[in-house]
Formats: sequence, C-alpha cells, structure tokens
Amino acid sequence: MNVFLVDVRDGDFCRLLPDRLKRKDSDGSRIQVMAFPPLGIQTLAPVLREHGHRVRMFDTCHPQMQAAHVAQAAVDEQPDAIGLSFLSATTYPAAKDLARQIKTRRPQTPIVMGGPFASMNSDQILQDCAYVDSVGVGEGEELLPDYLNHLDDPGAVAGLVWRNGAEVVRNRRRPLLRDLDQYPYPDRISLPIDYIESLPLDVPAVLSLDRFCTMQTSRGCPFSCIYCDIPSLAEGKWRARSPEHVLGEMQQLHELGYRSVYLTDDHFLVQRKRIVAICEGISERKLAFHWGCEGRVDATGVDQLPIMKQANCDFLAFGIEAGAQRILDRLNKHQTLAQVEHAVREAKRHGIKRVHGFFVIGSPGETAADIRESFRFAARLELDTFGFNRLCAYRGTPLWQEYVDRGIIDDARDWHKWFKCSDLDPTTLPSELVNRTRMKGYASLFVRRIIKRPIRTARLLRTFSRHMKKSDILKMLASPFRRRTLTRKPDLPARMLDLGLTEPVREKVLAPAIS
Repeated sequence: MNVFLVDVRDGDFCRLLPDRLKRKDSDGSRIQVMAFPPLGIQTLAPVLREHGHRVRMFDTCHPQMQAAHVAQAAVDEQPDAIGLSFLSATTYPAAKDLARQIKTRRPQTPIVMGGPFASMNSDQILQDCAYVDSVGVGEGEELLPDYLNHLDDPGAVAGLVWRNGAEVVRNRRRPLLRDLDQYPYPDRISLPIDYIESLPLDVPAVLSLDRFCTMQTSRGCPFSCIYCDIPSLAEGKWRARSPEHVLGEMQQLHELGYRSVYLTDDHFLVQRKRIVAICEGISERKLAFHWGCEGRVDATGVDQLPIMKQANCDFLAFGIEAGAQRILDRLNKHQTLAQVEHAVREAKRHGIKRVHGFFVIGSPGETAADIRESFRFAARLELDTFGFNRLCAYRGTPLWQEYVDRGIIDDARDWHKWFKCSDLDPTTLPSELVNRTRMKGYASLFVRRIIKRPIRTARLLRTFSRHMKKSDILKMLASPFRRRTLTRKPDLPARMLDLGLTEPVREKVLAPAIS
C-alpha cells in the first residue's frame, strides 16, 4: 500500500534557520529548521516498509509541506491511507484542519490519527471531527500495520477507535509493547530537512550547526507528578531498549555524520547498569557525537555522571519545578530540595557543560514569596540555563482530574482545551501577579548570576554568540521582561462561557461548586 505519514506541528515550536546561518546544499532542496525531528513518524516509516508498504513522510514545519500541499499530494499520489501524528491540545486545531482539507479533496482516503493527545481523546475526536475515520490509541509499531491489513475490517484491530456510521466503536485495548528491540531504527534520511540544535526561545537561539537528531532509548516514567500525562499514557511503566540495540542505532548515527544527539527519554537516569553499558559502548566505539538527556534529581543514575561525561554527555536537564518543599509536595514530585542541590552540584563537578533546570510557577497554593524563593533557589544552584513557565492543566493529568472534581472544568465540554492554572484556579495567584513576580525574579536571578558566576555566564553568552547576532542575544535576555501581546485569547472553561464571560474570572467559576 501507499501510505502518507504526516507530523502536524505547532508553529510556535519550529522556525526556519536564519539565512546567514544556512548550509547550502547542491540543489537547494533541503531546508534547515530549528526544531526537534518528528521522531514518531520517523520511527513508524521503516516499520511499515518492513511490512511491504510504500511510505512518504511530511513534516508541516517545512514551508512546502503545509496542509494545502499535503492535500494536493493526496490527490496526485492517491495514498491508500493517511496517518496524522500530533502531540497536544495546542496542535489539535491544525490537525483537524489538515484532515478537513484532505477529506474535501480526497474523501475516499481513510485518515487515522495518532499521538499522545489523540490517544487520550480518541472518542471525543471522532465525535468532534467528521473528517477523521479512526484513532490509534497507544504505540503504533504493531497497531498501524494491523490497521493497514484490515482497512475493510477495522473491528479486528486492537487499540483502534473508529466510526461505524454515527456510532463510535472502541476496540479491545492493545497491550504495551514489551520488546522494543525488535523494530528497525528510525528513518532520518527521507525528509528533506536538517534539524538544528537550538533553545526554544522567542528569538533564534542556535546552540550548534552540527548535524542534529533525537533518539529514544526508553519509554514511560513510573512517577506521577500532577501536571504530567506520561504515566497515564504509559500505564505508569518504564520500558527500555537494550544497550546493544541503542548502541547499534548510535553507531548508525555516527556513520551518517550526526554530531549532536538528544535523548528524548522521559527519564534516562533509571538503571545504573544500563547507563554504564551505553556509555562504555559510546567510548569503546569512539562515537564522535556529543549528547544530552533528561532525568530526575533523585534517580539512581545520578551517580553515573562521571562515565556519562567520559562518553561525551554535555547537556543534562532536570525537572526541578520549585524552590519550596511544600510546593514540590503539592506537585507530587517525591523529591527534596537537598536532592536537587546534590544532583546539580554533581553534574557540574563532573564536567557536564550545560545543566538546565525546568521550573513551574503559578501552582495551586503557591504564594508570591514561594515564587521568589524558587528564583533565589535557582540562583544558588549551579545551573547554566533555566526556564520558569506557568503551570498548565492538560487532559489526562491528575491536575486536570482535580479541576474536574472541583467543578472548575467540565470534562465533556473542555476536553480539547488546556488552561493556565493562574487563569482559573482560585487557590493560585492571579496571572498578572504571577507575571510581575516572574519578571522581578528573572531580574534578580540575572544579577546574581553575573555577580556570583561571571566567568561561567560569559562562557554561556560566548556559546550563544557563535551563531547569534548581538541584537538577538539582547532580545533573548530582555524577553522575560517584555509584556507580551497575546496572538489569541486563552481558552475559557465551559462554565465561564455559560456565565457569558470573555476573560478569566476565577472566583465566579468556582462559586457554584462551593455554594
């Protein structure tokens, strides 16, 4: 069969590389984009080819792979099926519009959606979007070939949710994959795109022009932070590929000329022996790339940082989230401030070049003093980069369910939305106060960094200056202090809309639930 696989992007998370930095290929066919590669469709494409199917991939970050181009290609090439993959609620409107454009021009082609948001909201999507024929729930390596083998009998496909006339049918559940070593390595060649290593900021923040890609060595996370939907999607399990299989893929990346690799594992630092085996293999094979990963500060693998550094790990990101223990407890992080300090200190002591800290602000019960303490805590830590984002509620997370139980969110009507907690939860600080406190916190943090760590700060700015103009560096440093003009108004919960509100009003929305 002829199959299209399309990765649908949120435009805010991919940008074309500035002209002055572009590498020119011989025929001008390739573009350079500051974004993570679409690892989902890159993983599925070779699996389908092993089953005898022809596959064409599209990534909508490419200017010539927008919705209209994909729809026209469907008319010209007449695929037997089209798979749309996307991540979250922010991308659902674009995926829905793409399905509409394809179906309008090629109504006989079946469209199946997949990805985290689609898996979480399969029934709702089929009730909401008449242009989608079915949704694959969960992992696609076995589900998608099975679906293509049963286009005329969708009821036979475990894990598929499909439309039978006006009825939405949910087939039996498909179990999680157990042997992740059995599948071929992702296809990183077919898309005419070079993905550039960068920071996802308002201005171009290119970290290197090395050939860059992502890879995944494990899936899932056994923890249950209230803002995260990964445990729900992965059934609270962590599953890993063997070190041998991982090293085989890394060897291939080395031979293809990749020199920067980011591991997208939800939690890489889980098993000491596995980390040692992978890192020893990188060193023994003399693989030339540098790499980075994410992990928890309380992980057993934190004590393997020396061997990770020897194996060219130069970036490590920790989900720190807050500088007040009671807020960490409210977020169900199951970690302590002492563990945070230990992990960051050890990473820098053993020579990890860049250590990043993820923080959230505007959490339930958090005070302005708590937010200020998070910034002071970040200033004390030996972090190189950091981000402070407002806490959001997404469907599939414990926090979303809490808001449903409290009567703030109507799950049946709000399923396709996402909310900043400070816009709707009376137990959080108002958004305006959160933003003001964040601006002051950034100012204090920057000053402390310059005074206490001037050499390290200068080195970091020098890293940015290799590929960024001075004006862009100044914009990047000033971005936390700019008052942003919203391109669109935030979504409102259904209860607010029932009250005729056009702006978030937190007290009114909760009043009916507590009266």
